[in-house]
Amino acid sequence: MTRSTITPIALLAFLAACGPGENDPGPGGVTVGEAQALDEAAAMIEARKLPPEALDTTPVQEPASDPAAPERAGTEEPQQ
Repeated sequence: MTRSTITPIALLAFLAACGPGENDPGPGGVTVGEAQALDEAAAMIEARKLPPEALDTTPVQEPASDPAAPERAGTEEPQQ
């Protein structure tokens, strides 16, 4: 083989080894493909978040602390 034939073959071999493969170890002990899938899933979840004004921020009333107290769910005391 001549030098003009070997040089392109060597360059292609080096370029093929540059990027990480799907099954190469990636960050956090997962493969590169798994890390990419996790990133895509996180982006999908972030895109589906509700805006803050859609959330109910009214305070929740605590139940009566006395277990002997009668249950009056939904009833109001008469005003005098």
